[in-house]
Amino acid sequence: MEEFLNEPGLQITIILLSLPIIFALILVLIKVNRMISTILKKKELKRIYKHLRNMSPQEISALEARKKELEFQLSGDELSSYKEVKDPRGLINQAAEVHDLRFLQSKRKEGGKIIVPEDEKTLILWFLGCSIFWLLMGTTVGEYLGIKFVAPDADHLSWLSFGRLRPVHTNMVFWGWASMAMMGFSYYVVPRVGNTQVFNLKLGYYTLILMNASVVIGSVFLMAGINNSGGEYREYIWPVMLLFAVGILISIYNHFKTIAHRKTEEIYVSNWYVVSAMMFVVVILLVAYLPFWQNGLGETITQGYYMHQGVGMWFMLFNLGLMYYFLPQELNSPVYSYSLSILAFWMQILFYTLIGTHHFIFSAIPWWLQTVAIVASVGMVIPVAAGSVNFMMTIRGSWHRLKLSYVLPFYVVSVIFYFTGSMQGTAEAFRTSNLLWHFTDFTVAHSHLTMYGIITFMLWSFTYTLVPRLTSHEPPTLTVGLHFWMALIGVLVYTISLMIGATEKGVSWMDKKPFIQGVITMIPFWLWRAIGGTMMWISHIVFAYNFYRMIWPKKEIIIPESPSEILEIIHTQKKIS
Repeated sequence: MEEFLNEPGLQITIILLSLPIIFALILVLIKVNRMISTILKKKELKRIYKHLRNMSPQEISALEARKKELEFQLSGDELSSYKEVKDPRGLINQAAEVHDLRFLQSKRKEGGKIIVPEDEKTLILWFLGCSIFWLLMGTTVGEYLGIKFVAPDADHLSWLSFGRLRPVHTNMVFWGWASMAMMGFSYYVVPRVGNTQVFNLKLGYYTLILMNASVVIGSVFLMAGINNSGGEYREYIWPVMLLFAVGILISIYNHFKTIAHRKTEEIYVSNWYVVSAMMFVVVILLVAYLPFWQNGLGETITQGYYMHQGVGMWFMLFNLGLMYYFLPQELNSPVYSYSLSILAFWMQILFYTLIGTHHFIFSAIPWWLQTVAIVASVGMVIPVAAGSVNFMMTIRGSWHRLKLSYVLPFYVVSVIFYFTGSMQGTAEAFRTSNLLWHFTDFTVAHSHLTMYGIITFMLWSFTYTLVPRLTSHEPPTLTVGLHFWMALIGVLVYTISLMIGATEKGVSWMDKKPFIQGVITMIPFWLWRAIGGTMMWISHIVFAYNFYRMIWPKKEIIIPESPSEILEIIHTQKKIS
């Protein structure tokens, strides 16, 4: 074990994992302080209501007088040199009282409603609503699978077996949750950066229907045992994925026409990323499903290409494009460097398309091809570093908002995971670390660190940024905080436990211990996996509730402060009594 602790890949991974943990501890202190403040406010509101019910007529008269004083308007010459300075109207209010620290910005809601055509808004919300439905469905299946690791005899039905449900889970969250959410956001971003409207909304609904049909039919087929005979993330048979690809092609045409009718001269970098990702995913699906090279090693190389390009050139490329729009909008500041975003774009296209075979190190694939994948994995440091620095520098000057904003922590965590998760992928590509970790649960942990920590946290960030601006309704800050912490702690428990257990399993395999010994070693870590997965699953239910509240809001608690607000309560109580 000690010799592996000296390996650079393992050391890099340990350092990277410590970064989000330290950040999480800092955020815990901030959020606990905020929760205490909320509880104290509720107590104060109850005390105020109790006091108001017992107010004397003299106190009510004083409030009426104070109300008139505050409504008084100055003539403009009160402080002229020939007049004595007085305050007969009580204009100076609470001059000696400080209710907040003056060097900190007071918390405020995101003001204003974005003017978006109603039919465009409806399409966007339909995409997001469907995506959240698939998030709940897909992760409910994932939760059940996590439980089966610690209770394998939970059922004996073929359509609930691990072999059938695992691809149901992965494909639901890939093509249902993440893909539909990204597509919904694209129907907001693409026309906004071109200062125009969506070319054809009906085409957007066709895409929505085809994508949903693909996930529904594909899931039913998988549970019935009808699949593509292997190939991770491409278990749907080709007619099912054809529906998905046709839906994407329709939206590519729709976005191209929207961009062509733009009112701006340049095409903003977000549209570079978004449209390129949509073009790449169609190419990726064609490569994966055309039968010409699906024999022997050709099939293995194709699988590596498909699996990694699906993550890097569809989900990652698409979300980075959305990030370059929504992060500056949330902060109300420009992106730090447009040049860095273009550098990251072209470097990702150059290197990411070459790294698929690093999943098959020490296989029968030619040694030179494996080496190319490793070198390209190291090359990915360039776009990842460029993107991470760009995002962090865009946030500079706004770190104090972590205490004040319920949205910004999602962005910061996603950027941290973007850097750490991507760098961990580079560390895993080295032959020494690959020898230790490949075919263990470490790859499961890594996939969740990236697809969940990066992609899903980004999509949540975009949702909390956009939907309140579309509907003018904020989600409850308490449940947003619950969502954030359950998801963050859950994914850390999930991934760290699997990484530790997988490392022990890999060492036991290299020591030529029996395979069953690795299974026994993983039992307590699988339990922690189930605990972390349960926390993540609960956070998704809370997220769905928050989305519901952003569309159908609940009346907020407002503590009365001005005489007008207090008198309104008094008059209302008198009418009721």
